[in-house]
Amino acid sequence: MQTSAKILVIDDDAVARELLAEALRKEGYEVEAFADGAEAIERGRKVPVDLVLTDIRMGAMDGLTVLREFKKFSPDTPIVLLTAFGSLEGAIEAMKQGAYDYLAKPFKKEEIKLVVRRSLEHGRLVRENARYRAELRDREEWSQMVGSSPAMLEVYKLVARVSEGRSTVLLEGESGTGKELIAKAIHTNSPRRDKPFVPVNCAALPEALLESEMFGYEKGAHSTATSAKPGLFEIANGGTLFLDEIGDLGAALQVKLLRVMQDQEVRRVGGTSSVKVDVRIIAATNRDLAGLVREGKFRDDLYYRLNVVRIVLPSLAERREDIPLLAHHFLRKYTGGAAHPVKGFLPETMALLQRYRWPGNVRELENAIERAVSLSHGPFVVPDDLPEAIRHADSIQEEKPASKDAPLEEELLTLDEVEKRHLIRVLKETKGNKVRAAKILGIDRRTLYRMAERFGIDLGEESDHR
Repeated sequence: MQTSAKILVIDDDAVARELLAEALRKEGYEVEAFADGAEAIERGRKVPVDLVLTDIRMGAMDGLTVLREFKKFSPDTPIVLLTAFGSLEGAIEAMKQGAYDYLAKPFKKEEIKLVVRRSLEHGRLVRENARYRAELRDREEWSQMVGSSPAMLEVYKLVARVSEGRSTVLLEGESGTGKELIAKAIHTNSPRRDKPFVPVNCAALPEALLESEMFGYEKGAHSTATSAKPGLFEIANGGTLFLDEIGDLGAALQVKLLRVMQDQEVRRVGGTSSVKVDVRIIAATNRDLAGLVREGKFRDDLYYRLNVVRIVLPSLAERREDIPLLAHHFLRKYTGGAAHPVKGFLPETMALLQRYRWPGNVRELENAIERAVSLSHGPFVVPDDLPEAIRHADSIQEEKPASKDAPLEEELLTLDEVEKRHLIRVLKETKGNKVRAAKILGIDRRTLYRMAERFGIDLGEESDHR
């Protein structure tokens, strides 16, 4: 352990700042804590600093500004960004600016200690992060990725690191976890962004037709080939070819795909000459590709060609803490054209969403929210608006004892009472984190404070309402 290291901690939340500083001091580090980014920058100009830990969202100066300023006069000092908001945009922006790491609050003490040790040992790694500085061209694509769970943050960081390269990427995950969305995100943040992104589903077409689609054909190659047609490899030249459901590719096409990847040239069906192509391949599967190799159903040499960089997308059950964020994201998406406004979810509704197993993952959740918005007749989504499978699903774990205010009484409630109870529930779910609570509710922090004042809720004492 590097006990002599000098660390600056920056956070405008006094409690979070002092807890983190004290934990690092107990590890033997020399720690100075600041509530203001400008003061920390001034200190960093005067004394050598080994590491900076800074919150992203602060009042006068945000963490990304702190990061940029430190890079101007101390480019080798590793910066670790901390935030209550975990998002793909945040991870990309952090890595692009040269951050060593990016962690979401609340984090475990052991986790932050490990990151601190690694960042101190590899301070010069910031120079390798220069490849993350590509300007995002399609923020709409990134903004569709929602989630702040540790599992998703790891995905975001892998996407950030791999986008600038040309290595083949293998995406693994259950159906509905967003594999094509991740593939598009890699493409749109890569140097190939201005070239085509061409998707093909390897399970959607018969093998003969898929071969013609992928590699093209010459006139007369088969009965319907009245003229020559370029294949998807030629169409994607200079860009990215996304091979979805690669595990369903037949043996003959596996051989041909391997040859194209090795030689970087393609021969059309019925053709005698080859065409040079420059295509980055991103493959995806919801099957155990390594298992298929062991069973002799998938070529091992092709598997190793595809499995250069492997990104495993977590199922929704593995990122259950993201369900409220995703639910509200889809609610905002589908209330835009709704005939009546829907403000949010009753506590009972959100509880059902969080305990369901979600075999269809994020895609199934989106469909459920779209249906709920269509059926809802009030300001909140109620349990009856959800599909029957979700309403009657068994809990995946032993249910926690219901809090006193969790169930609604049998009598009708006023809208204010419903809003109050929903606010209290969101505050509980976020453990009193006002920034995350405001995000889930779809309001800014100022509105959150006004709502709390109207309902007599002390935001500094949320535990009184549990």
